[in-house]
Amino acid sequence: MRGGLPISRRSVFKLRQVGIGTLGSAKIKILLCGCVVLSLLAIANRNRDSSSFMGWTGDFDRSSSPRGRYSIVMNTWKRYDLLKKSISHYTSCPRLDSVHIVWSEPDPPSDSLKRYLNHVVRSNSRKDQQVELVFDINKEDSLNNRFKEIKDLKTDAVFSIDDDVIFPCTSVEFAFTVWQSASDTMVGYVPRMHWVDQKVRICSAILMLALLYQFPLKGENKYKYGGWWSVWWTGTYSMVLSKAAFFHKKYLKLYTDEMPASLKEYITKNRNCEDIAMSFLVANATDAPPIWVKGKIFEIGSTGISNLGGHSERRTECVNKFVDEFGRMPLVPTVMKAVDSRYSWFW
Repeated sequence: MRGGLPISRRSVFKLRQVGIGTLGSAKIKILLCGCVVLSLLAIANRNRDSSSFMGWTGDFDRSSSPRGRYSIVMNTWKRYDLLKKSISHYTSCPRLDSVHIVWSEPDPPSDSLKRYLNHVVRSNSRKDQQVELVFDINKEDSLNNRFKEIKDLKTDAVFSIDDDVIFPCTSVEFAFTVWQSASDTMVGYVPRMHWVDQKVRICSAILMLALLYQFPLKGENKYKYGGWWSVWWTGTYSMVLSKAAFFHKKYLKLYTDEMPASLKEYITKNRNCEDIAMSFLVANATDAPPIWVKGKIFEIGSTGISNLGGHSERRTECVNKFVDEFGRMPLVPTVMKAVDSRYSWFW
């Protein structure tokens, strides 16, 4: 019996250790599960909690207030199939308030076209928000028409778009939220750049040195228009083109009232560069760069002025013409790009 007591104590001790170990393991598992649950709840509520502190409601504001919506101003010219496709697509986007079609053709839109587009808009509109479709008829055929002031525009945000360019609604919604954070600047998908013409700069410097003591010369930079490949190569841009860009409606009034008549005539005559002119106007008013938004672009048209020969040379001429008229180069280069982090987990 004496030998049995220690064995019994040993057994009890071991059982006790096993029990403590099991209980400790269970506690750890419970704590780990609790941590996981709390982490999931924290992630789920992170947007709501942080945004309530910032005065934002977590999910995108879907209210019917003008500030929570935007208007489309769409430029078109005798491409009715493209116009139908674009209207069919964009009127399905959730925060769209109205569509203004800039019509500069000699003949008014046909009844059949209006009936078709109105039917599409009614079909795509939500019950709580009927999208308005308006044809803005212009007597003169001019690219300046796309920036005419719209008197009864309800929203502050204008999404300027060509009829042959389509972006997914999610991309448009994201660009809109970016614009809401910087509503004085332009926010768009198609970046371009201006470059100092180094050849002209060097020649001017040599000429200044040669004539320094004879004539009080003032050296002035000349600029070159940089297309997409220069932006892709350097990551630098100073414009976003109005073929796909958000801006404040006040710039329509500013363009209509303040853009020099000589520049408007130049744009009408050359049928080019109204988008550069708007970039100059906004930059001149803000002294700030635009914002380039990453987005998937679908070009459903086949031809355009950018496909014509000598396009870059004509755009370079426009840039220098505008610099002369504005009295300075207002465009501000930047390397910032807005990316929707919800869909860009990897660089």
